[in-house]
Amino acid sequence: MLLGRKKIRIDTERMVLRPPIHGDFRNWAWLRESSADFLTPWEPVWAADHLVRRNFTNRVYWAQRSINSGTAVPLFLVRREDDCLMGAITLDNIRRGPAQAGTLGYWIGQDFIRQGYMKEAIDAVVHYAFQRLDLSRVEAACLPENVASRGVLEKSGFKYEGVAQSYLQINGRWRTHVLYASLRNDRRGRTLAG
Repeated sequence: MLLGRKKIRIDTERMVLRPPIHGDFRNWAWLRESSADFLTPWEPVWAADHLVRRNFTNRVYWAQRSINSGTAVPLFLVRREDDCLMGAITLDNIRRGPAQAGTLGYWIGQDFIRQGYMKEAIDAVVHYAFQRLDLSRVEAACLPENVASRGVLEKSGFKYEGVAQSYLQINGRWRTHVLYASLRNDRRGRTLAG
Protein backbone atom coordinates (compact mmCIF):
# COMPACT_ATOMS: atom_id res chain seq x y z
CA MET A 1 0.00 0.00 0.00
CA LEU A 2 1.48 3.34 -1.05
CA LEU A 3 1.11 6.36 1.17
CA GLY A 4 -0.46 9.32 -0.55
CA ARG A 5 1.78 12.30 -1.12
CA LYS A 6 0.68 15.22 0.99
CA LYS A 7 1.14 18.48 -0.84
CA ILE A 8 2.06 21.60 1.07
CA ARG A 9 2.38 25.06 -0.41
CA ILE A 10 2.23 28.30 1.53
CA ASP A 11 1.86 31.52 -0.43
CA THR A 12 3.09 34.79 1.05
CA GLU A 13 3.14 38.27 -0.42
CA ARG A 14 6.50 37.79 -2.15
CA MET A 15 7.22 34.07 -1.92
CA VAL A 16 6.04 30.53 -2.37
CA LEU A 17 7.08 28.22 0.46
CA ARG A 18 7.19 24.65 -0.83
CA PRO A 19 9.04 21.39 -0.17
CA PRO A 20 12.33 20.79 -2.00
CA ILE A 21 12.21 18.91 -5.30
CA HIS A 22 14.98 17.10 -7.18
CA GLY A 23 15.18 19.93 -9.74
CA ASP A 24 16.27 22.36 -6.99
CA PHE A 25 19.68 20.73 -6.58
CA ARG A 26 21.83 23.12 -8.64
CA ASN A 27 20.23 26.26 -7.22
CA TRP A 28 20.42 24.88 -3.65
CA ALA A 29 24.07 23.82 -4.00
CA TRP A 30 25.04 27.18 -5.52
CA LEU A 31 23.18 29.13 -2.82
CA ARG A 32 24.71 27.10 0.02
CA GLU A 33 28.22 27.27 -1.47
CA SER A 34 28.07 31.00 -2.26
CA SER A 35 26.79 31.72 1.27
CA ALA A 36 29.06 29.26 3.11
CA ASP A 37 31.12 31.87 4.98
CA PHE A 38 27.90 33.57 6.11
CA LEU A 39 26.10 30.33 7.14
CA THR A 40 28.75 28.10 8.72
CA PRO A 41 29.20 30.04 11.99
CA TRP A 42 25.53 29.36 12.79
CA GLU A 43 25.17 25.74 11.62
CA PRO A 44 26.42 22.25 12.45
CA VAL A 45 29.62 21.32 10.61
CA TRP A 46 28.85 20.44 7.01
CA ALA A 47 29.61 16.84 6.05
CA ALA A 48 32.19 16.30 3.30
CA ASP A 49 29.36 15.39 0.92
CA HIS A 50 27.07 18.25 2.00
CA LEU A 51 26.85 19.81 -1.46
CA VAL A 52 26.68 16.64 -3.60
CA ARG A 53 23.59 15.52 -5.48
CA ARG A 54 23.18 12.24 -3.55
CA ASN A 55 23.00 14.13 -0.26
CA PHE A 56 20.42 16.53 -1.71
CA THR A 57 18.38 13.61 -3.10
CA ASN A 58 18.28 12.15 0.41
CA ARG A 59 17.05 15.53 1.70
CA VAL A 60 14.21 15.55 -0.84
CA TYR A 61 13.12 12.03 0.15
CA TRP A 62 13.42 12.89 3.86
CA ALA A 63 11.28 16.00 3.31
CA GLN A 64 8.46 14.06 1.65
CA ARG A 65 8.56 11.24 4.24
CA SER A 66 8.46 13.83 7.04
CA ILE A 67 5.51 15.64 5.51
CA ASN A 68 3.64 12.36 4.93
CA SER A 69 4.26 11.17 8.49
CA GLY A 70 3.44 14.57 10.02
CA THR A 71 6.79 14.87 11.83
CA ALA A 72 8.17 17.89 9.94
CA VAL A 73 7.34 20.51 7.30
CA PRO A 74 10.57 21.33 5.40
CA LEU A 75 10.08 24.19 2.93
CA PHE A 76 12.17 26.20 0.50
CA LEU A 77 11.74 29.96 0.20
CA VAL A 78 11.18 30.72 -3.49
CA ARG A 79 10.77 34.32 -4.61
CA ARG A 80 7.58 34.62 -6.62
CA GLU A 81 8.77 37.24 -9.14
CA ASP A 82 11.67 35.19 -10.57
CA ASP A 83 11.46 31.68 -9.01
CA CYS A 84 14.75 32.34 -7.18
CA LEU A 85 15.61 29.98 -4.31
CA MET A 86 16.56 32.12 -1.29
CA GLY A 87 16.70 29.78 1.70
CA ALA A 88 14.75 27.25 3.73
CA ILE A 89 12.56 26.99 6.80
CA THR A 90 11.58 23.80 8.60
CA LEU A 91 9.00 23.13 11.25
CA ASP A 92 10.55 19.97 12.72
CA ASN A 93 10.15 17.69 15.71
CA ILE A 94 6.35 18.01 15.54
CA ARG A 95 4.94 16.51 18.71
CA ARG A 96 1.30 15.58 19.12
CA GLY A 97 -0.67 14.52 22.17
CA PRO A 98 -0.46 16.87 25.14
CA ALA A 99 2.46 18.88 23.66
CA GLN A 100 1.05 19.93 20.25
CA ALA A 101 4.36 21.65 19.50
CA GLY A 102 7.10 21.92 16.89
CA THR A 103 10.57 23.42 16.51
CA LEU A 104 11.41 26.05 13.89
CA GLY A 105 14.74 26.21 12.06
CA TYR A 106 15.73 28.37 9.11
CA TRP A 107 18.53 29.76 6.95
CA ILE A 108 18.74 32.30 4.15
CA GLY A 109 21.36 33.03 1.52
CA GLN A 110 23.62 35.98 2.18
CA ASP A 111 22.29 37.98 -0.79
CA PHE A 112 18.77 37.96 0.69
CA ILE A 113 19.38 39.03 4.29
CA ARG A 114 17.77 42.12 5.83
CA GLN A 115 15.00 42.33 3.23
CA GLY A 116 12.19 40.91 5.36
CA TYR A 117 12.00 37.56 3.59
CA MET A 118 12.66 35.45 6.67
CA LYS A 119 10.15 37.34 8.82
CA GLU A 120 7.57 36.83 6.07
CA ALA A 121 8.39 33.10 5.98
CA ILE A 122 8.34 32.70 9.79
CA ASP A 123 5.00 34.49 10.06
CA ALA A 124 3.49 32.25 7.36
CA VAL A 125 4.82 28.99 8.81
CA VAL A 126 3.72 29.88 12.35
CA HIS A 127 0.24 30.73 11.03
CA TYR A 128 0.19 27.39 9.16
CA ALA A 129 1.32 25.56 12.32
CA PHE A 130 -1.46 27.08 14.41
CA GLN A 131 -4.29 27.10 11.87
CA ARG A 132 -3.67 24.03 9.70
CA LEU A 133 -1.66 21.73 11.98
CA ASP A 134 -3.48 22.75 15.18
CA LEU A 135 -0.24 23.18 17.11
CA SER A 136 -0.27 25.18 20.31
CA ARG A 137 3.42 26.08 20.50
CA VAL A 138 6.26 26.77 18.05
CA GLU A 139 9.75 26.85 19.53
CA ALA A 140 13.02 28.21 18.15
CA ALA A 141 16.59 28.42 19.42
CA CYS A 142 19.60 30.41 18.30
CA LEU A 143 23.05 31.37 19.46
CA PRO A 144 23.01 34.29 21.92
CA GLU A 145 25.26 36.38 19.66
CA ASN A 146 23.11 35.81 16.56
CA VAL A 147 21.51 39.24 16.75
CA ALA A 148 19.79 38.93 13.35
CA SER A 149 18.10 35.64 14.24
CA ARG A 150 17.00 36.89 17.65
CA GLY A 151 15.65 40.05 16.04
CA VAL A 152 13.58 38.25 13.40
CA LEU A 153 12.10 35.93 16.03
CA GLU A 154 11.17 38.86 18.27
CA LYS A 155 9.68 40.81 15.34
CA SER A 156 7.62 37.70 14.54
CA GLY A 157 6.13 37.66 18.05
CA PHE A 158 8.35 35.00 19.61
CA LYS A 159 9.12 35.58 23.27
CA TYR A 160 12.39 34.83 25.02
CA GLU A 161 12.03 31.88 27.39
CA GLY A 162 15.52 31.13 28.64
CA VAL A 163 18.84 29.45 27.97
CA ALA A 164 19.72 25.85 27.11
CA GLN A 165 23.29 24.90 27.97
CA SER A 166 25.21 22.87 25.34
CA TYR A 167 22.03 22.70 23.26
CA LEU A 168 23.47 21.90 19.80
CA GLN A 169 26.81 21.32 18.13
CA ILE A 170 27.38 24.40 16.01
CA ASN A 171 30.48 24.86 13.87
CA GLY A 172 32.09 21.90 15.67
CA ARG A 173 31.42 22.90 19.31
CA TRP A 174 28.65 22.31 21.79
CA ARG A 175 26.97 25.68 22.10
CA THR A 176 24.54 27.26 24.52
CA HIS A 177 21.39 28.64 22.84
CA VAL A 178 18.71 31.11 23.78
CA LEU A 179 15.19 29.72 23.57
CA TYR A 180 12.14 31.44 22.12
CA ALA A 181 8.53 30.37 21.62
CA SER A 182 5.36 31.56 19.97
CA LEU A 183 2.10 30.36 21.51
CA ARG A 184 -1.21 30.14 19.66
CA ASN A 185 -3.12 31.73 22.55
CA ASP A 186 -0.34 33.82 24.05
CA ARG A 187 -1.32 35.15 27.47
CA ARG A 188 2.21 35.81 28.70
CA GLY A 189 2.55 39.24 30.22
CA ARG A 190 -1.21 39.62 30.81
CA THR A 191 -2.79 39.80 34.24
CA LEU A 192 -6.27 38.97 35.46
CA ALA A 193 -6.81 42.68 36.10
CA GLY A 194 -5.98 43.50 32.48
